[in-house]
Amino acid sequence: MAKGYMMSHSSRRDYLRRIYARYDRAGGAEKQRILDEFCANCGYHRKYAIRLLNGPLPSPKPERRRRRRGATYGARLVSILKAVWEAADYPWSARLKALLPEWMPWIRRRFRLTPGLEEQLRRISARSIDYRLRSEKRKLRRRIYGRTKPGSLLKHHIPLKTDHWDVQTPGFAEIDLVSHSGNSASGDCCYSLNLTDIHTGWTETRAVLGKGQEGVRRALEEIRQALPFALRGIDSDNGSEFINDHLYRYCRAREIQFTRGRPYKKDDNAHIEQKNWTHVRRLLGYVRYDSEAARGAINELYGQELCLFQNLFLPSVKLRQKVRVGSRLRRVYEPAQTPFQRVLASPGADAQRVAELQRRRQTLDPFQLSVTIQAKLERIFALSAEAVRAAESLPGRDAKRRPAVGAGANGEARHMGYPEGHNQGTTGGSREHSVPSAGRQAVDRGRPAARDQRATAS
Repeated sequence: MAKGYMMSHSSRRDYLRRIYARYDRAGGAEKQRILDEFCANCGYHRKYAIRLLNGPLPSPKPERRRRRRGATYGARLVSILKAVWEAADYPWSARLKALLPEWMPWIRRRFRLTPGLEEQLRRISARSIDYRLRSEKRKLRRRIYGRTKPGSLLKHHIPLKTDHWDVQTPGFAEIDLVSHSGNSASGDCCYSLNLTDIHTGWTETRAVLGKGQEGVRRALEEIRQALPFALRGIDSDNGSEFINDHLYRYCRAREIQFTRGRPYKKDDNAHIEQKNWTHVRRLLGYVRYDSEAARGAINELYGQELCLFQNLFLPSVKLRQKVRVGSRLRRVYEPAQTPFQRVLASPGADAQRVAELQRRRQTLDPFQLSVTIQAKLERIFALSAEAVRAAESLPGRDAKRRPAVGAGANGEARHMGYPEGHNQGTTGGSREHSVPSAGRQAVDRGRPAARDQRATAS
């Protein structure tokens, strides 16, 4: 017998239920006709179809109800987790997980934790952190090219470094200069000299006015004296601010290894390129700073609160190895640690300087440091060229006052970025703040992005 359309299993069962009572009441000839149609439509063997029609009617399969788990972490814990995440400048979940035990003494005092809440904070996984904070995360990516130019002097004296870093002691670092020229490259402006240690991740930054060779050398010397370990080597790009006789003789006199990356190959300086964003651009944005007052204010932040906050309290991760899995490259990372923890575990650290940092860490509160950093960033932004021009664009009229530095509308601490209610295109609220309307467009293009927009799941 030719088979008809092959129905699905559920359709066959439904068809069987519809003809079952009619088949039971039918006579012999009628049963044969129903049986023929049943076999033709469902594709069953005749004997199997007879067993189905003569047997008990199959009952419908009960719908399986999915049992939902109860909420493990309540609203109180999520609110504490969010506050710590904001104060720590939005680290990704693995870093936030490592940060919680380190910050627990201050979290316990600030939020009056119960033993149950503290246990939950210590137990929560990185994946659960991602899930609980998923609605708070925003991404904002901005990119602008620097203003430095390649130098040609002494290139043949400074060797190229093309291999990957494989150091087990602190002191070998990458350096770079970040421009704060805004939309105009004319005249002198401030630059941030950024240095990051490869082994520990320790980062120090200093601001210079102009990119003069002697000014860069003096800033590097300040950084060298501030490091909790000896500076053994630096690796830079090919800018003239580094490839010059001043810095070359300075490194030779202090037995500092001096290497450079290949021209137009930013991957050769990948460590410092990352720190240029996380430690400079995310805070100071893309506005123009071109005054001695701005340089002094930036250095006051770099040399005090920011350095302590990022090196003593914020964990970072290091790449351990790369594993090729088929066509994919899988990266394996070491457990997240603060740069200071890596310095403590390094035999080459300066014991006196490390002991001083340990004593100072006991007296600091990371939450208060975060609020102080925000307050200083507000004062620094007021010294930018865009803010000054905007304030002068409406002579004789007082600009609308900003919200109180370090506090939102409800009196709670705010953090780095826009004032409360500011709108950068992806968030709602008013755009009113102390910058008059004539200058808002220029200011908004360069001002540091709001912290919740800068957050990454990274």
